Amino acid sequence: MSGGLLVAGTTSDAGKSVVTAGICRWLVRQGVKVAPFKAQNMSLNSFVTTEGAEIGRAQAMQAQACRVEPTALMNPVLLKPGGERSSQVVLLGKPVGELSARGYHGGRQQQLLGTVLDCLEQLRGTYDAVICEGAGSPAEINLRRTDIVNMGIARNAGLPVLVVGDIDRGGVFASFFGTVALLSPEDQACVAGFLVNKFRGDVSLLEPGLEMLHGLTGRRTYGVLPFRHGLGIDEEDGLRVSLRGAVRESVVAPPVGEDVLRVAVCAVPLMSNFTDVDALAAEPGVVVRFVDRPEELSDADLVIVPGTRGTVRALEWLRERGLAEALARRAAEQRPVLGICGGFQILGEHIEDDVESRRGHVDGLGILPVRVRFAREKTLTRPRGEALGERVEGYEIHHGVADVTGGAPFLSDDEGHSLDGCRVGQTWGTHWHGSLESDGFRRAFLREVAAAAGRRFVPAPDTSFAALREEQLDRLGDLIEQHADTGALWRLIESGAPQGLPFIPPGAPA
Repeated sequence: MSGGLLVAGTTSDAGKSVVTAGICRWLVRQGVKVAPFKAQNMSLNSFVTTEGAEIGRAQAMQAQACRVEPTALMNPVLLKPGGERSSQVVLLGKPVGELSARGYHGGRQQQLLGTVLDCLEQLRGTYDAVICEGAGSPAEINLRRTDIVNMGIARNAGLPVLVVGDIDRGGVFASFFGTVALLSPEDQACVAGFLVNKFRGDVSLLEPGLEMLHGLTGRRTYGVLPFRHGLGIDEEDGLRVSLRGAVRESVVAPPVGEDVLRVAVCAVPLMSNFTDVDALAAEPGVVVRFVDRPEELSDADLVIVPGTRGTVRALEWLRERGLAEALARRAAEQRPVLGICGGFQILGEHIEDDVESRRGHVDGLGILPVRVRFAREKTLTRPRGEALGERVEGYEIHHGVADVTGGAPFLSDDEGHSLDGCRVGQTWGTHWHGSLESDGFRRAFLREVAAAAGRRFVPAPDTSFAALREEQLDRLGDLIEQHADTGALWRLIESGAPQGLPFIPPGAPA
């Protein structure tokens, strides 16, 4: 087998990331050597590869679905928003500067087309198949001229396009038809067909509509995926459901001990890598919620200040909302608080920032004896160490350099020398993302939190976060295998879009 596919969507959050991962897992179970690819990703959730490159977490998750190590080739351009109108541009895993949206789409993006095509070509030369993910909608006609992630990459690389639509939102037939009808004749020739996502009910009731869609567009539907809870792993852009309730939607086992453990995560602006708390939410009896009011901290057993792309802005937000005062009060009362990356910096004494916010000296919350200076070079590493007598692995993505002047080390090497972070009383801080995915450390940490909170909570002795993630990826593969026309999908990946697909007027505006 040798080929590729671009998974596009009628909208953002149509399910492109999970469908791409599902196709990858289905293919690898068939013995296909497969890799994911997303030319350009806009996300505050990122990951560090073994070679020290920063890529979107969704592509790291998709690489795991392929059972391969993620590399910078899989996500050559990553945009990390720093506000409403500007983003940090990460090229081949390294930051190369800040650009406004107008500056990026006004010329810089088109200059990157050769780079992303070269990365895709390298992957296609190494793997049997490359499953690409688009961004937003391919019918964003205002951006088509500079597009390098949807039809721009499909046209230049000769990829067939499968358009995913979220029927749970409603209007999926209009979205499918309108997406095709707003493309140029050349772009339309790449669009092979559709995939319905998140369907609830009797598929036979949907079939007449799919037949009419085929008659109107000349394009078939390659599958109808049923709605499944708990598949939103490694989200890209925002919290969506999480902000309205608990992180996990799926049913988990009851607590092992007599009590549950309540975790409140401060929903700071430009929150990054909020996937750090997924491992906590996977524990039976741990309830994780995102909060934005001080009164929501009162009944929490653990409060987490997460990472953020705007440390100084997040610090101001905490003060404006009264959360800063609530955090200081918790720390003084010896009630557990954990700061991760930007959250760790916020808990320190002061921040010297001439890089991110360019605000110079800013006082922190003064809870931890830490002084932070923002360096122009970004730290991108995959460290290992020990904490609470357990092995810990993580990854670092930050400009802030921490000078710890007191407290106890949080993460140490084999000889007990401090590697990162610090602890004072029941307040911890670390730059390491992903540390809670280390099962032994997570259980030890939760036991400490429970003891400090006076909860009769007991961590489950056998929760494996890696195994749970594998189960979720297998569930995605099962969705494709059981509810998509895999024979037709295979032919599409191998041979490209069918010839002679009709043009649907009016096409792209001149």
